[in-house]
Amino acid sequence: MELRRRAVPVSARGSLGAWIRDRNAGLMVLALVIGVGAGLGAVAFRWLITTATHVLSGHEDYAAAPGSGHPWLPGWGSWFLLLAPVVAGLVYGPLVYRFAREARGHGVPEVMYSVAERGGHIKPQVSLVKALASALCIGGGGSVGREGPIVQIGAALGSTLGRVAKLPERRLRVLVACGAAGGIAATFNAPLAGPFFAMELILQSFTIESFGAVVLASVAASVTGRAIMGNEAFLSLPVFQVRNPVEFALFAVLGLVIGAVGVLFAKVLYRVEDVCDRIWRGPEWLRPAAGGVLLGGLLMLLPQLYGVGYPVLGDAIDGDYAIGFLLVLLAGKMVATSLTIGIGGSGGVFAPSLFIGAMGGTAFGLVVHALLPGVTASPGVYGLIGMGAAFAGSARAPITGVITLFEITGEYSIILPMMSTVVVATLVSRALSRDTIYTAKLRRRGIDLDARHRRGRLPDRTVGSVMEQVPDSLPATTAPRDASELLARSGHGVLPVVDGAGTYLGCVTARAVAEVLGDPDAVETVGDLAEVPAAITSTTNLVDALDPLADAEGTGLPVFGEDGRELVGWVTHQALLDAMRAPAAR
Repeated sequence: MELRRRAVPVSARGSLGAWIRDRNAGLMVLALVIGVGAGLGAVAFRWLITTATHVLSGHEDYAAAPGSGHPWLPGWGSWFLLLAPVVAGLVYGPLVYRFAREARGHGVPEVMYSVAERGGHIKPQVSLVKALASALCIGGGGSVGREGPIVQIGAALGSTLGRVAKLPERRLRVLVACGAAGGIAATFNAPLAGPFFAMELILQSFTIESFGAVVLASVAASVTGRAIMGNEAFLSLPVFQVRNPVEFALFAVLGLVIGAVGVLFAKVLYRVEDVCDRIWRGPEWLRPAAGGVLLGGLLMLLPQLYGVGYPVLGDAIDGDYAIGFLLVLLAGKMVATSLTIGIGGSGGVFAPSLFIGAMGGTAFGLVVHALLPGVTASPGVYGLIGMGAAFAGSARAPITGVITLFEITGEYSIILPMMSTVVVATLVSRALSRDTIYTAKLRRRGIDLDARHRRGRLPDRTVGSVMEQVPDSLPATTAPRDASELLARSGHGVLPVVDGAGTYLGCVTARAVAEVLGDPDAVETVGDLAEVPAAITSTTNLVDALDPLADAEGTGLPVFGEDGRELVGWVTHQALLDAMRAPAAR
């Protein structure tokens, strides 16, 4: 009897585990839990930032009072800015180096990589280390955002819970995206922006199952955040409106300009990081503190760049700065953010891209408003739209850019100009740069996510590793009726054709032969039916062989040597299917 009582709970646990792993309802329950956890994580993370900022600068947000002194250090004035990044770096530098080195940087590329290449596996300690390191970095003056860190924190939570529930990799990736969506939703108080950020940047695909899960996680995170932090718009801005349809042409020009600025930001970011890598020769754990001296010097010149900088962004859109100072802040933010990341800091680039777009957009608005005062809206409209354009130019995520700006501003009137400007900025970005600000970091490490998404489950191998022997060739003088029998026996539906000297002429398909069999006036030999398909060599990647195989008739194609002239093998659809199955089997 005792054994029977013990067996029931074990069976129940097994059934529950199977239900969570295999049923859509189980996935939704996990998404809900992750959403609540991400919401709480966002609240805790913002508290950590506020606390660190208060300790290291004496203010809840130093950007709201740039240039003021630290109340705990009377007589220092703003000179404490030289010390704050150094002290912060002395704490978070060893923390990141010792416990989770992937917590360094802006976070989103690491999540993208874990989803695309590691099946959604993220070490659980990343959440805590990333939260502490980013809070200290931002609190100490690091000119980065809090969105990238909360994405990584939420994603690590989703990955950990998914592995505890023993979910397959397909669903584990979805839970990682749920954590990222929840983090964005709670941070911005933007339940719509979270799912689109996760689908457009993290998963880079849209399915009903994954979309439903990330939406649920986003709603849960947003509700949790609102219950604790309130239900106010992320930015409190005056009402803006478009005054004249002619302005849409100006918005297109704004998209051209700010889209290019977004690309420039990404290039400056990695160029500064390269310079820091070349210069620094000391231990990595000391790098943030040593580089903090340079960052502190920059903050002495432009204290408006301290931390995330949303108060400065709001002041710019409200029209508190002149054109020249707006451009100085734009360039300064690029350098400050790049330096913060380059010295080993931890923080996001989403907020800096919004800052840069606001400065550039408002400056553009001041110019056109001075030239066409009766036609154009207030310069702040251009600043708002410039925020979305800069993000689209740097991250190439137009849907996320539009929805995020709508939600954080609450301004529906900017939707139409925002959509047109963001599309133009995205096109400009694509024309000027192969990579986004996120994928560039991965490509620098030899990881091409675009190729890997196209490849799917195909391993990173060449055709030479899966090709078969060349099937018996048909002499060019073979009659169509004889060729039809040979094609039927081969099982390939297509065979190579050679001349009398054995030189390859092309391929003939069963369909081409069948079309001429009943026509007495048709060709007399298969040499006249031979067609040359797309060339595949033994060094062609499997992913690059997919399209030629899909377009070809029959079950395979000839493979040439590296010189592209000698026939060395034959590749089939089945060979690629077997290659896709092999990694899963291992």
